[in-house]
Amino acid sequence: MSAPVLDVPPHFQTFLAFDYGLKRTGVAVGNRLLRSATPQATIKAEGEARMEQALGRVREWQPDALVVGVPFHPDGASHDNTARAKKFARQLRSRVKLPVYEVDERYSTTEALAGGASDPDAGAACVILEQFLRSIP
Repeated sequence: MSAPVLDVPPHFQTFLAFDYGLKRTGVAVGNRLLRSATPQATIKAEGEARMEQALGRVREWQPDALVVGVPFHPDGASHDNTARAKKFARQLRSRVKLPVYEVDERYSTTEALAGGASDPDAGAACVILEQFLRSIP
C-alpha cells in the first residue's frame, strides 16, 4: 500500500513515533537522512500516565515532529481504536506544540512480527515511522 506524499518541511530531521494501544504504546525514534527507525522501550501505561511518559520521551529526544499510527480495518473503515489513536494525537498536539502526523498503521504489528521484532509494539512503531519517512521527499 503506497502512502500519500506528505508536506513535511525539509528542516524537520528527527521524528518520534507512537503506536497507540489500550495497554501498551510502542515508541520509535528515527531520522530523515537514514530513513530508518530504532525501537524504544514500550510505554506500559494508560490514561494520563501514558501521556506523561510520552511527553517524557519528547523531552528526551527533542524531535522536530511526532508521528502517530492510526489503525483502520483492512477495508479502510474506522473502529474504536481509530478514534482513540486520533484523540491521543490531538492531545499530543495540544501539549507539545509540535506537528503531529497521523499515519495509517494497518498491518504494522504483523509486519513487525514478520520481521522478527522482539517487542511487537516498538517494532510496529518502527514500521509506522519508516513508512512515514519513505513517504516524505
